[in-house]
Amino acid sequence: MHLPRPVITFAMTIALFSSYTAVTIVSATQNASASNVTSSWTVYHGNDEGTGVVSSLTSIDTAKPHWTSPTLIGQLYGEPLVEGTSVFVATEDDYVYSLDTSNGRVRWVRHVASAVPSSALPCGDISPFVGITGTPVIDVARGEIFVVADEMVNGGPHHFLVGLNLNTGAVEMRRDIDPPGSAPAALLARTGLTLDENRVVFGMGGNYGDCASYRGRVLSIAVNGANQETFTVDAKPGQSQGAIWMGGAAPVVDSSGNVWVSVGNGSVYSASQGYDDSDSVLELSAAMRLRQYFAPSDWPANNRDDLDMSTAPVLLGTTRVLLAGKSGIAYLLNQHDLGGVGHEETSTQVCNGNIDGGSVVEGSTVFLPCIGGIVAVRVGTGASLSVAWRTTTSSGPALYAAGLLWTISQGGVLYGLSPVNGTVEQQAQVGVEVNHFPTPAVGDGLFLVPTQDSVVAFATTS
Repeated sequence: MHLPRPVITFAMTIALFSSYTAVTIVSATQNASASNVTSSWTVYHGNDEGTGVVSSLTSIDTAKPHWTSPTLIGQLYGEPLVEGTSVFVATEDDYVYSLDTSNGRVRWVRHVASAVPSSALPCGDISPFVGITGTPVIDVARGEIFVVADEMVNGGPHHFLVGLNLNTGAVEMRRDIDPPGSAPAALLARTGLTLDENRVVFGMGGNYGDCASYRGRVLSIAVNGANQETFTVDAKPGQSQGAIWMGGAAPVVDSSGNVWVSVGNGSVYSASQGYDDSDSVLELSAAMRLRQYFAPSDWPANNRDDLDMSTAPVLLGTTRVLLAGKSGIAYLLNQHDLGGVGHEETSTQVCNGNIDGGSVVEGSTVFLPCIGGIVAVRVGTGASLSVAWRTTTSSGPALYAAGLLWTISQGGVLYGLSPVNGTVEQQAQVGVEVNHFPTPAVGDGLFLVPTQDSVVAFATTS
């Protein structure tokens, strides 16, 4: 439905919203100013391998926002995406928005489901509703954006993969994705979504607190909703947990179409019980078959102490992989021979807290999102790791753009850090964050920052 040309306030549209109904809002004015950078941002951290590097920008103007979106319905836990002249965001109230890149106004909004009240879940730290938590993914060829929505159905939670038309918000595909035999209330789709060979791929784990009984899973579903394939962690009788959540990062897809994920703590606390695919990095085929894995030799103790592997695997060219998690240890691995249990090339303690989310790879340096601040880890020739610097600015996963590392604190401050030594070169107050892993994005000449319930855009130059 298109509204008339005169100014329509965002509040006036609220009464029009209903489940599976899209409202298209036409801006009364258009902002003529635009940056000369044009690019898309269709997946978490910008590309299949999640490197988080933007090479086209020379500066980001943080003196004042170019625009701030209206207050959106629901909290933002995912990264903004961009295609053409639209910014797309999804909320915990199960709303998906298309915003005009010129001025931040709402082009259309779709309420895809009735979100799950947090009181209906056995535990968790998202409140008051749990809806769309993971960053969506855009299929440019199909003109479609995919989200995973937590939805109340007949009084209980269920999870659905939903595909929406990029131009109108119309529902193109909808599929119940809860694995057979699972307890949907115990599952959370926290990872970002990605695409692999015309399939949507993402991970599932438990709610914060690891309550109730669940198993970590990687799901792969054809973009038309057909043929769901699943890899299950802790799959043996009596086993559970092994969440795949990666601090909100998406599974990594390599040049051969294989899928890489990291796995959290499982229920097995003794090596005598046999390895359970937990506390690991896994390489899976596009058909969700296990190709190889790595876990540290102390994986049973990590399981017992809740020391997840909680970063997305970092693919270093085609030869090595870097893995890190809540132990604060970084592991350097042979990409072609992960070796199973205890076969890292080297490892080193890089921080004293959790390392959660997507990392940035720039040359031979990996910038890891430690909970206490960004850590720069240099990968040397042969098999060596060394810490170049650490910040003490607690913040979320970084993005490399315009020569700086950009990261957002939960206090709502955007920082631009020197990649050489981590000093703060730019900063701007953007608004309160609720997400532990807030991540910025770039597209159509804008640097985009999600806050608790809005998007702040800054102008850029190339």
